[in-house]
Amino acid sequence: MRIVIFANSDLTAFSIERARLTEHDTILAADGGARHCRAYNIQPDALIGDFDSLPASILQEYKDEGIPIHRYPTNKDYTDLELTLQFALSLHPREILILGGLGGRWDQSIANLLLSTSPTCADVTVRLIDQSQEVVVLRSGEGYTLHAQSGDTVSLIPIGGDALHVSTSGLRYPLTDETLHFGATRGISNEMLTPSAEITVGEGFLLCVLIYSQSPSQGEQS
Repeated sequence: MRIVIFANSDLTAFSIERARLTEHDTILAADGGARHCRAYNIQPDALIGDFDSLPASILQEYKDEGIPIHRYPTNKDYTDLELTLQFALSLHPREILILGGLGGRWDQSIANLLLSTSPTCADVTVRLIDQSQEVVVLRSGEGYTLHAQSGDTVSLIPIGGDALHVSTSGLRYPLTDETLHFGATRGISNEMLTPSAEITVGEGFLLCVLIYSQSPSQGEQS
């Protein structure tokens, strides 16, 4: 099962297109993320948050439609997105995709990027899509396959310390059992050579950023 979370930051049609939503996805809205669902005519399966950033009229519409609403107090220890992620994890998905989780406030964006480093996310892939960029965090012993177009940009950034035994295939500048040092930029601006590329990390956390040069529909036509 894949769960798609709509968060409250900026969201474009490009991101929706890139997400490739299906009828099998479970859709959750984190507070103001529900306005994106309404704008793109996507029916959420549940709304979660304190709803201080969602117009009362939209919240009432969802209530009238019978959509489950999980409301929390404004004074709380977790952001609305983290609460929604916790709810999503309780459903035991294989993958969680977050839309609208980046942009705007740097503090929120950085915190949202780091949510997937929590031990509670160890058994699930958490991806974030923000316009032309896709982000996933790899942890010790994990591998990941990127699917994109030749020429798309890939950056690998260690977080929380050095990333050890990093290997790649399908990229212009390959790595073979190497170390990417925390606080250094060696992994920035690599390039896809083929429609898929493999990334593995032996130890540590590795932030993998894929930057698309064109929309999915453009890629399919080329």
